[in-house]
Amino acid sequence: MEKTKVILLGTGFIANIHMESYNRFVPDAQIVAVYGRNPEKARAFAEAHGIPASYSNLDEVLEKEEAQVVDICLPNYLHHEACLKAAAAGKHVIIEKPLAVSLEQADEMIEACSSRGLKLMYAEELCFAPKYERVRQMVQAGAVGDVYMLKQSEKHNGPHSPWFYKKETAGGGVMMDMGCHAMAWFRWMTGRAQAKSIYSDMKTVFHKEITDCDDNTVTIVEFENGVTCVAEDSWAKHGGMDDKIEVYGTKGVSYADLFQGNSALTYSVDGYGYAMEKAGDTKGWTFTIFEEEFNQGYPQELAHFISCVREDKEPLVTGKDGRAVLEMIYGAYLSAKTGAKVKLPLENPPKVDYAIQILLG
Repeated sequence: MEKTKVILLGTGFIANIHMESYNRFVPDAQIVAVYGRNPEKARAFAEAHGIPASYSNLDEVLEKEEAQVVDICLPNYLHHEACLKAAAAGKHVIIEKPLAVSLEQADEMIEACSSRGLKLMYAEELCFAPKYERVRQMVQAGAVGDVYMLKQSEKHNGPHSPWFYKKETAGGGVMMDMGCHAMAWFRWMTGRAQAKSIYSDMKTVFHKEITDCDDNTVTIVEFENGVTCVAEDSWAKHGGMDDKIEVYGTKGVSYADLFQGNSALTYSVDGYGYAMEKAGDTKGWTFTIFEEEFNQGYPQELAHFISCVREDKEPLVTGKDGRAVLEMIYGAYLSAKTGAKVKLPLENPPKVDYAIQILLG
C-alpha cells in the first residue's frame, strides 16, 4: 500500500521531534513538504531531514494534491488559520497542543474538519506515552481499586522560544503550555468524565521581567465521577525537566516518572493478574516495566493518526478533546482571577481573543 503523504507545518523544536518520530517509528508516512515562515529555515530543515520540498507560503504548500495529512507544529496563535486552510484544502489534520488560543477558534476548527468529513486529532502525547499507558492498563485491570485522586506535574525553568512568553502568540503562560497536558491526561484516565469544577492558584514568580503570563500554577479539578485531580505546572523549577504522575485508589497506588527509571512503582492490595506482568505475584509493591519505546508518546500518536487516515478510523484523541481541555484552562484562569472555584462546563464562556485575557483583562 502506498505511503500516506504528510505536509509538516513548522521548523522549530516540536517539528524536529515529529520528524525524528516519523523517520524512526512511522514507516507508513512520508513527509513530502515542510512549511516555515522563514524561507532559509524551511530550506535548512528540509535538507537536514531529507524532505523533498520546502515552502514559506502556507497557501502554496497546501496546494500539494498528493498530500492527505497536515501536521501542525506552529506557534499557538497560528493553529486556527493553519487548520482552517488545511481543512479547506481537503487535508486531515493533526495538531500540537493547545488546540487553539480561544474556544471560538476551537469550535471553528472542529466544524471545518467535521463538515468536510476530515479527521482532526489533538496531539496529546501523554495519552500515548508507554510508561503512563502502562499505568492506565493496570488501573483498568483493577490494580488500585476505585480511583479517587490523580496527580500530574510538569516542571522546568521555562520554554525555549520567545513566543511562549507573549500572551498574544501563546494565549497564556504555563497553564496553556503545560497545564493542558494535565487536563488531557485527567480526562484520559477518567474515561473522559465531565469536569464539574476547577480551582487554580496562578503566579508569575520567576520570569517577571519578560512575561506577564503565569509561570507557576497549582490547579484542582473535580470530576462528576468523584475523582479529584491536582496539576502542578511550572516554568520556575531549576535542575531540568520533571514529568510525573500519581494514581490513588481504594486498593493501591501507582507512581511514574516519565524521565527517570524504566518502571512505574505500584502497590496493589489484591494484585492485578499474571497476564499483566512477565513474572511474579502482583500483590504488594511491584516495579512495572513499560515497553522500551520513545518515552513521551510522540511516535505512537503520529503512527496512530496515520493509521486512522489509512484505515478510516476515528482518532483516540480528537479536536473535541482539545476543546474540552481548553475549556478547563478557561476555568482555571477564571478561578485564578476570582479566587473561587469555577463550575464546569462553563455556562457562558468569556469572549476573549486568547485565554489568559480572562486573568489579565
